[in-house]
Amino acid sequence: MFERAVHAGDNTAACELLAPGARSEVEESGQKPCAVALGEEQLPSGGAVRAVEVYGQQAMVTLERDTLFLSQFPGGWRVVAAGCWPEAGKPYQCQVKGS
Repeated sequence: MFERAVHAGDNTAACELLAPGARSEVEESGQKPCAVALGEEQLPSGGAVRAVEVYGQQAMVTLERDTLFLSQFPGGWRVVAAGCWPEAGKPYQCQVKGS
């Protein structure tokens, strides 16, 4: 849902799917409301889902051209990081991140 919202240009809906910490980080780093700042991130088009790994209340969704990290909150699953790519021997690097 997050990927579809971003690439449909519905950044307001995409921001509603972000975890509170990620939403705050997007707003603070962009110094703009979430919908505007998220639109400026130019997140990659994720493509088809390749794998989903769930670890309790956290998950990693690997897409063709993106990786998303999610956490479960009382209102459901929220995106804590998007626009992520692996780096050998290091944690994933992400364009959008928060807690």
